[in-house]
Amino acid sequence: MSLFRTELRRLTKRRFTRYMTLLGLLVLAAVVVGVFFTNQKIDAGQLAQAERQADQQYQEQVRWSEQERVNCEQAKAAGTANDGRFPDDCSVISPPPREEIQAEWFLPSTFNFRETFDETLIPFAAILALVGFVVGASFVGAEWSTGGMMNLLLWRPKRLTVLLTKLAALLTGILAVTLPAAVLWFAGFWAVATFRGSTEKVTSGVWQSFMLTGVRGVVLVLVLTTIGFALASLGRHTAMALGGVVAVMVVGQFGLGILLEMANVRWAEAWLLPTYVLAWMTKTVTLQDWNSCNATYYGSCEPATMDITWQQSSVLLSVGVVVILGAALWAMRRRDIS
Repeated sequence: MSLFRTELRRLTKRRFTRYMTLLGLLVLAAVVVGVFFTNQKIDAGQLAQAERQADQQYQEQVRWSEQERVNCEQAKAAGTANDGRFPDDCSVISPPPREEIQAEWFLPSTFNFRETFDETLIPFAAILALVGFVVGASFVGAEWSTGGMMNLLLWRPKRLTVLLTKLAALLTGILAVTLPAAVLWFAGFWAVATFRGSTEKVTSGVWQSFMLTGVRGVVLVLVLTTIGFALASLGRHTAMALGGVVAVMVVGQFGLGILLEMANVRWAEAWLLPTYVLAWMTKTVTLQDWNSCNATYYGSCEPATMDITWQQSSVLLSVGVVVILGAALWAMRRRDIS
């Protein structure tokens, strides 16, 4: 009997795998349903009403600015204009331009597929990555804690072959869930945009961008599944992977973030893992340093920026997988099986 088919069958037969996968899929379905019922399609009547509300808002701003200008001139004539409430020149008190008050502010929430769908791929990848991490850790961790790994090695004594075959079966199972879920995710939000929003201006280039983001999401799921599997194998228990994540996120990330903020370290977010995960999904994360000032030709002050790109994130993720999985393989080869 093939070791790969045996491991794949063992993975699919585990109740924890089924329940955890089902839970993750139900959460994804709840997200789609929630977005469907919290958005609505905009018709011409709603657009006209929004335009009227924008005009009313502009007229209110005009009346307010005129009243404030009169109050400023009266205070200036009374000698109390410099109490901090009014500017030295009362003529600068004016309403905003009409075009700055947009009708979109007064419209109900609507789902624009072209503008919004890309953002939904982040929670999709995050939820399935969490499922993959926990399932991967449990899959090999249970084998160690129950003695199943020792029994398996009596049948197939090649340690690295056994471990890598388990990993291959795990990734195959996760991929078999992730790819159909991704197709349903695209279809679900297309339906949401069709009935509760807009599908206008979705060109082939937009689809290509969405597909590439989806591929990066699938890769992220596989990477975190591998890391969970490797950590549990390294510690020979599921708790090793789960405890390691808690330690990294609570101590390493939150604690480090607080420490960096207290020390006023520039680009503190560049030292935190979530920044690179977000950059992997969105292609670029731009950090801003509000303590610095870059003067413009118009006299305004712009903060200094630094970009974290998906290429930098790919290097970090690759190194993490190689180091953690390599340590698990080394421990499997060198340590006693008992």
